[in-house]
Amino acid sequence: MATNSTSVKATLKITSFIIRLLMNIIFYVLVAFLIVNVSKEAFQFTYQLYGPVAVEKEPGRDLIIQIKKGESTMDIASKLEVNRAIVNKYSFYLKAKIEDVAIMPGTYEINSSMTYDDILKIITDYSQSLIQDQDITEDEE
Repeated sequence: MATNSTSVKATLKITSFIIRLLMNIIFYVLVAFLIVNVSKEAFQFTYQLYGPVAVEKEPGRDLIIQIKKGESTMDIASKLEVNRAIVNKYSFYLKAKIEDVAIMPGTYEINSSMTYDDILKIITDYSQSLIQDQDITEDEE
């Protein structure tokens, strides 16, 4: 009887060890997977922020974007993302805030092959607006 009890205890110890080992392996694989994916996303976001990112290769598509007076930078970034002029509204928003640019109301022609810098140069220069001598307000449209 004592041998039976000893063999059961030994089996339980071995089983417990194997289960703990497998749980540790699964945990560390998940941690490594998360680190790789978070690093990849951080790299992509940083590249969008500082690299020459465009939605399409040249020649791209011409887009007319209307920016209203009082519209926030995030609203403009959302509008650009919906029209597929930029890759990510958050990276565009952050780039505009870091560069501390004043986006001017107006109607602008941009292209889907333009980088964030190119788009910011256009929408911060009122002389690039297609419709001038007219304030575009929230009520119009």
